[in-house]
Amino acid sequence: MSEEAKKNQYSADSIQALEGMEHVRMRPSMYIGDVGPRGLHHLVYEVVDNSIDEAMGGHCDTISVTINEDNSITVQDNGRGIPVGLHKKEGVSALEVVMTKIGAGGKFDKDSYKVSGGLHGVGVSCVNALSDHLKATVHREGKIWEQEYERGKTLYPVKSIGDTDITGTVVTFEPDKSIFTQTTEYNYDTLANRMRELAYLNKGVTITLTDKRNKDEKGEFVAETFFSNEGLKEFIKFLDETREPLIQSVISMEGEKNGIPVEVAMIYNTGFSENLHSYVNNINTHEGGTHLSGFRRGLTSTLKKYADSSGMLDKLKFEVSGDDFREGLTAIVSVKVAEPQFEGQTKTKLGNREVTSAVSQAVSEMLTNYLEEHPDDAKSVVQKVILAAQARHAAAKAREMVQRKNPMSVGGLPGKLSDCSEQDPTKCEVFLVEGDSAGGTAKQGRDRNFQAILPLRGKILNVEKAMQHKVFENEEIKNIYTALGVTIGTEEDSKALNLEKLRYHKVVIMCDADVDGSHIETLILTFFFRYMRELIEGGHVYIATPPLYLVKKGAKRRYAWNDQERDEIIESMKGGASIQRYKGLGEMNAEQLWDTTMNPEFRTLRQVSIENATESDRIFSMLMGDEVPPRREFIEKNAVYANIDV
Repeated sequence: MSEEAKKNQYSADSIQALEGMEHVRMRPSMYIGDVGPRGLHHLVYEVVDNSIDEAMGGHCDTISVTINEDNSITVQDNGRGIPVGLHKKEGVSALEVVMTKIGAGGKFDKDSYKVSGGLHGVGVSCVNALSDHLKATVHREGKIWEQEYERGKTLYPVKSIGDTDITGTVVTFEPDKSIFTQTTEYNYDTLANRMRELAYLNKGVTITLTDKRNKDEKGEFVAETFFSNEGLKEFIKFLDETREPLIQSVISMEGEKNGIPVEVAMIYNTGFSENLHSYVNNINTHEGGTHLSGFRRGLTSTLKKYADSSGMLDKLKFEVSGDDFREGLTAIVSVKVAEPQFEGQTKTKLGNREVTSAVSQAVSEMLTNYLEEHPDDAKSVVQKVILAAQARHAAAKAREMVQRKNPMSVGGLPGKLSDCSEQDPTKCEVFLVEGDSAGGTAKQGRDRNFQAILPLRGKILNVEKAMQHKVFENEEIKNIYTALGVTIGTEEDSKALNLEKLRYHKVVIMCDADVDGSHIETLILTFFFRYMRELIEGGHVYIATPPLYLVKKGAKRRYAWNDQERDEIIESMKGGASIQRYKGLGEMNAEQLWDTTMNPEFRTLRQVSIENATESDRIFSMLMGDEVPPRREFIEKNAVYANIDV
């Protein structure tokens, strides 16, 4: 055989055999999604999920999570403690097997756990593989057992280090800086949002989060305790606290249907957005799935039946659709499935068919009882459905206008759009720029090969307070849809976005670095979150960061993006420097705007991602909705981060 033939031969010898832990270290994104901030926080969730599994089995009711001074994490529970006895097949302690073998653990043993959380069962061994150092301490059968690991490898056999009268597991780990190169710093709020979510999803379990890196006004470590007595019912109240309720109380149920534990809570508010959140074994299923289809089916059929029999739909000249029953609805569906099958792009779409009828039946029974017992609420809901149907009818016409080509523009694109010459969408980017003046500068400064500019006139519509047809009738919003080339609407969801014909894979919001600019940025993000969420989830939305200052001394010119940078530059220039504060993008010339904000070699683009869908939903409704007190409280709490120009 020639050398060339040997090179091209693909045989068993070509396959590189990797031990489980080595494979995790080589391909971490396959196991935890990515190695950025999201993957870093996912390590904590995996360890906490082990403790939640104990709680779901009725063996644990207290979990504490601590961010230590050195940014390592400690998770402790009062469960049974991971078994430490000899594992017959592996010939080492069961604790070592759980910590060092991918796919090992009690959650794969149907007798130990009926259902379990955690994403795809990668578990704590995966965390161990991606940690510089991990220590597991087990309190079990009157003894304290311990084992330590470095990058997934054991440092010594499991040993007893003392006696104890408690049970439970303590895991302390330090993420590997050579893998998490972007950051190994934990964000307190990100962890707090997930712990709060877990407390609502697992009522009766106390979860404490402590941050030893920061102290409060009393000199104590920053800490929060999350506990819920009512579960999803309380979760709905928390999510909808910034909206005005349409009905008196939260509609909820909890029970087992066809052997599947189902928990549902919902409420109607006077707003126009539909906020459905779904979970399987505590995992937020962003892409929905069979449990969400079951919820929609049960809701629509039951409400339609009630509305028909009430005679309130008699005067309506057209059919009501599923969408109409979900306007102004906030709902959470949580199911526990022994063997979940996940589908979809990010493996967060439930595929188990048997779940659809289980949830549908549960919702149907829950709603039928509520509507019979609360006739006034039932009437309010049906009236809202009729209003939604009328608005949808108007929106359908408005949406047709969005989809139709505009005869006033070239090739059906908005007249104000300055397009780029590149035809490959993966190489193209469009800047949504506030105002004609900044738009003019951006047009001059851009690289017209791959950068397009769409100027927006003033502040776009606040979609949080607008009915759907008003959104589709808005000129600026129509221009965004047309410029991006996306299509909208499916039978199941009239706002669903089809990204197949997306013309730019980077959509960059570029506003002034002042209060007005921030407001416009938030309005655009609210629109994207409510009407183009797929665009954010696909990683296509970015925010440009123009500089705040130009510091000059003689021929020297340097830009600063915040006050600290400005002061450091002034100090380095040793006096005599002049400072220009940019009030807006229009104050820069085309060259400056290119150098600082648009040139891919030097600019900073912040990618917009949805870390926690329920928390994002709550914050958008608070910032852009009608209720003033929660917004004031939020601004007061976060005012330290805001730059306010007076």
